[in-house]
Amino acid sequence: MLSRQSFGLNAVQRQSFVISLTAFFTSLLLIALVSVLILIGMRGMAYFWPEPIYMVTGKQSDGSAFTVFANVFEDPSGGGVRLKYSDSQTPYGSQKQLAEEQVESLDLIPESAEIKFQDGRRVLAIPEYIVVPSKPAQGLEIINAVMDEVALITAQIEELNTQKLAPIHEALSQFDKRGVDEEAPAREKLVASFTEYQKRVEALEATRAEYELWVTFADKSAFVIPMSDIQSVDFVSRLSTFEKWKVVLSEIGVFLSDSPKQANTSGGVFPALFGTVLMVFLMTIIVTPFGVLAAIYLSEYAPHSALTTTIRVSVSNMAGVPSIVYGVFGLGFFVYTLGGSIDELLFSDALPSPTMGSPGIFWAALTMAILTLPVVIVATEEGLRRVPEGLKTGSYALGATKFETIVRTVLPIASPGIMTGVILAIARAAGEVAPLMLVGAVKFAPALPIDGEFPYLHLDRQFMHLGVLIYDGAFHSQTDGKSASMMFAACLLLLIVVFILNILAVLLRARLRKRYITG
Repeated sequence: MLSRQSFGLNAVQRQSFVISLTAFFTSLLLIALVSVLILIGMRGMAYFWPEPIYMVTGKQSDGSAFTVFANVFEDPSGGGVRLKYSDSQTPYGSQKQLAEEQVESLDLIPESAEIKFQDGRRVLAIPEYIVVPSKPAQGLEIINAVMDEVALITAQIEELNTQKLAPIHEALSQFDKRGVDEEAPAREKLVASFTEYQKRVEALEATRAEYELWVTFADKSAFVIPMSDIQSVDFVSRLSTFEKWKVVLSEIGVFLSDSPKQANTSGGVFPALFGTVLMVFLMTIIVTPFGVLAAIYLSEYAPHSALTTTIRVSVSNMAGVPSIVYGVFGLGFFVYTLGGSIDELLFSDALPSPTMGSPGIFWAALTMAILTLPVVIVATEEGLRRVPEGLKTGSYALGATKFETIVRTVLPIASPGIMTGVILAIARAAGEVAPLMLVGAVKFAPALPIDGEFPYLHLDRQFMHLGVLIYDGAFHSQTDGKSASMMFAACLLLLIVVFILNILAVLLRARLRKRYITG
C-alpha cells in the first residue's frame, strides 16, 4: 500500500508536481502548434516573395558548360544548389540540381526580370525593347502604358465575343434545331452580322499581335513574347525591401482573385476559396435546423427509455465514423439514388446526361451536413440541459404551452450551446477532403456554382475546394519548390478561412449569451 508520501513527496509537493507536469505538456502542445503555423506561414510566403535572378555559370554532369539566368535555392538534401532557370531551349523554365563544385560563378543581374504570363508560366530574361504598331522600337519605360493598351484591346475582343458573337451563334444554333433554311432572310441577316463582327475581332487580334516584348537570355539569344500574354514584368534583382513587399501584396491579390493554372501549380485559388465558403454556408443552413430539432426532440419530448438511450449512443458514435464512409453513402444514396430519381421526374428531357444524378455542390453540402449532424445534436443537447428547470416551470405557471416555452424561453437561453455545435461543424466541414472528392469537389471546375445565368445558384455543378487543391498540389510539388510554396499558401488560406468563420460564429455566440443569459 502506498503511503501518503508516495515517491517521497508530500501532498503539496505532489500537487505542485502534477501542475508542473500539465503545464509542461501544455507548453509542448503550444510550441508544436506555433511551430506548425510558422512553418506553413514561412513556406507559404515563399510563393509570393520575389527571388533575385543570377547568371549561373557551371558544368553539367557530363562536363559540358552552361550559362543560364536562374533563381538559386539551397538543395534541401544538402551539398548543392537547385536552379529554376530559363534559356533558349526551355524559355518557360526548368529545374536543375547541381553539386557545389559544378557551380563556377553566381552573378546578380540587376537588369534581368521575371516575366509572368497570363497562363501561369514565367520567363527569366533581360527585357531589351518593345515593339508597337507603326512605330520604331520603344524603351522599357513605357511598358506599363503598353500593357494597358493591350489590355484595352483584349477587353474589346472579349466584349465582341460575349456580347455580339455568342448571342448570334446561339440564335443560329436555334435555327439549326428548328430546321430553318440557310437562305431564309433572318438567317442570312444573322450570318452577315456574325461575319462583320468576326472581321472586327480578327482585326483587333491582328493589331494586338503586333505588340511584342523582345528579351535575351544568358547566351545572348533573343526571344519574342506577345504583350497580350504578359501578366507582369518585375525587375526582381534590383527591388528594395519596400518594393518587394509591394510585389508580395500584388501577388497576394492575384492569388486571391485568380484561377489555378499549370495543373494547379501556379496562379490563384479564387474558385477553390469561393467553393469552400459556399459549401460550408450551404452545409450550415442544412445541418443547423435538423440538428437543433433532433436535439429538442431527444431532450424535451422523447421518453426516458432504452430506445432513447440507444439513439443517443448511436448519435455519439456517428461522430467517430470515418469521413470516407459518409462520402460513399453520399455518392450511393444522394447522387445515384436520390439524384437519379430527380432526373427521371424533372429532367427526363436531358437524359441520359445526368443533371442532379451526378456529383455537385448540393450533394457535397448535404453529405457534410450528415457528417457534422452528430456534433450539432450533442452540443445542442448540452445547451438545452443547462437551461434551469425553474425557468421552464415559471413559463408553464404563466400559462405558456410546452411549444411556446421551448421557442421563447429554452431556445434563446440554449442558443450559445447551439452556436458551439455550429462552430465545431464549420471547423470540421471546412477541412474535410475525402468525402468531398466523391460527391462534388474536383481538381478544376470550369464554372463557379454562382454566376449571372438563371437560376444563378447552380446546385448541380461541381466545385473546387481548398482541401482538394492542397491534396492535388502535394502530388505536383515533389520536385518543384514554387509549387510546394503554393500548397503551403493554400494551407495558410484554409486556416485563415476556418479561423474567420469560427470568429464570426464565436462573436454571434457571445452576443447571444450577453442578450439571453447575462442580460
